[in-house]
Amino acid sequence: MNSLKSGASLRRRANCLLLAIWVIACATASAQADAVEPDSSNQRLDEVASSFTKDNAFMGAVLVAKGPTVLLDKGYGKAVVEWNIPNSPDVKFRIGSMTKQFTAALVLLAQEEGKLSVNDPIRKYLPDSPPAWEKITIADLLHHTSGIPNFIFDKRYFEWRMVSHTPAEEVTLFNDKPLNFSPGTQWEYSNSNYTLLGMMLEKVTGRRYGDLLRERILAPLGMKDSGLDDDDLILPERAEGYQPGAKGIVPVRSLSMSVGWATGSMYSTTRDLLRWEQALFGGKVLSASSLKQMTTPGKGNYGSGVFVSRKDDIEVVEHGGSIDGFNSYMSYVPARNITVIVLSNVSGDAPDKIAAKLLDVALGKQVTLAKPRIALPISRAELSKFVGDYEISAQLSLKITASDEGLIVQASGQPPLLFLYEGEINGHPQFFTRAMDVQIEFIPTSSDHISTLILHLGGGAMQGRRQ
Repeated sequence: MNSLKSGASLRRRANCLLLAIWVIACATASAQADAVEPDSSNQRLDEVASSFTKDNAFMGAVLVAKGPTVLLDKGYGKAVVEWNIPNSPDVKFRIGSMTKQFTAALVLLAQEEGKLSVNDPIRKYLPDSPPAWEKITIADLLHHTSGIPNFIFDKRYFEWRMVSHTPAEEVTLFNDKPLNFSPGTQWEYSNSNYTLLGMMLEKVTGRRYGDLLRERILAPLGMKDSGLDDDDLILPERAEGYQPGAKGIVPVRSLSMSVGWATGSMYSTTRDLLRWEQALFGGKVLSASSLKQMTTPGKGNYGSGVFVSRKDDIEVVEHGGSIDGFNSYMSYVPARNITVIVLSNVSGDAPDKIAAKLLDVALGKQVTLAKPRIALPISRAELSKFVGDYEISAQLSLKITASDEGLIVQASGQPPLLFLYEGEINGHPQFFTRAMDVQIEFIPTSSDHISTLILHLGGGAMQGRRQ
């Protein structure tokens, strides 16, 4: 069993990882079994990506490139299942929080032009902000060190997000809440930060965020298949979003695109995103000093809009995205000029796992192919003993109910997910979502009563107690 996380570490992991887990219902497979020999050929890369497509756990588009040489550029599954329209490199996908790196670049461009400094307090540009935000700087927003709560964990959010709202209305979900920590002292992923950055960009430039994005980045780079999505936008070659259901994938009713905005409402293609990576790291977007500022990791290995970490002593700049029916992931290795882009129109963390494996292949390492987890039968009577409300932290609780298929688990303010029975491990019943590497382990007492669960995710574990 993994050691339990606690305190600030628990809150950081919950906020960051649950963003990917409970904002979207997920469908992907765990990775285990058949070894694949190191090989960076198209065939081997395609084999790895294809291993995730069983039962439509992954549908989307994948691109891998070394410098100007494209090694894999292919679509998988359907862009629109109902019309049997296949995915291809030309299909447009919503990219969720990968939008943040574009917002961060616009902030750094504004700094280059003298319109702001990232060291400025945010109240200089948002004077109506709460007094508690007085010490928060623009840099704190960029790096997720502000302490401002993530608006997606507000209990109103699940229903609220289905209707169009202005950024100012979105701020009312979090501007009356106390900070989670003193600014600059900790790291905690919060979409609220990038909503505020979008508002400041509009104020200092006098331009709407979507127009600014198009004029300063997309048009100059020739990214004609990318933009800020809108609820009323008719977009040719757009993929439809899906999520796993009890009998296969089902269409997703999307949240309003006004909600993601500067934090997560862009759409793009794999080829456009390759143009972006090559331009960004080729010095065509930011000055050398601004690019260094963007890609210098701080707390949480986070730079500005990107994670920056080391993989076997090689620097990797990466970020993922999740928005109803879509998940995305993009990795870049500056020292090798390797780009990996995975866009999916099925909710789940398949893009994260595919990108990691494709990067390993491109680096000449051995990887394993994906195989699905196996659900075991369990009666509804047996499921009833797990039903209840479990508190993990002040911000996060799980409401668990039973269905004919398994347990329905709903995190605070988020959509419900189906968890399936996997059997007992060391005498503890364990359930998984057809999704990421996420399981719920129940700890029975000597009388077989359940009062405690362990939520396993992202290599860590968090304890929840029945209320």
